[in-house]
Amino acid sequence: MEHQGGCHCGNLQVRVRLTKPPAEMQVRSCACSFCRAHATRTVSDAAGQAEVRADWSLVAKYRFGTRTADYLLCRRCGVYVGAVCDTPAGLRAVINTRCLDDQAAFVQTAVHPDYDNETVEARLARRALNWTPVSLHDAV
Repeated sequence: MEHQGGCHCGNLQVRVRLTKPPAEMQVRSCACSFCRAHATRTVSDAAGQAEVRADWSLVAKYRFGTRTADYLLCRRCGVYVGAVCDTPAGLRAVINTRCLDDQAAFVQTAVHPDYDNETVEARLARRALNWTPVSLHDAV
């Protein structure tokens, strides 16, 4: 099942392939101040695949907290599309369903995990196991 979307102005383009229908995907909005401020609803699928395309000069890669992930925001329109992290298993991502064309199909109530006390090693291991493999490309 493939889902497409991106930022408001079209610079950041997202495509994610999930192994379950949107209604069966667990949706998260972690307890951190960034996710709360952006009202995120993220999904990931370790058996899926994501692609992000952009003119990267127009993308802000915001890091905070443990500084282990790049939160991708469009510099032109301000939309947050997801986060990317380099893990021991390779590049992984979570995708903000609010940027997807079919965002309304992700109907589960978001869970709000709190990762504040997680070590960096545990965080990277969790992301390696649970986040979606991702590839980053230049806009065509």
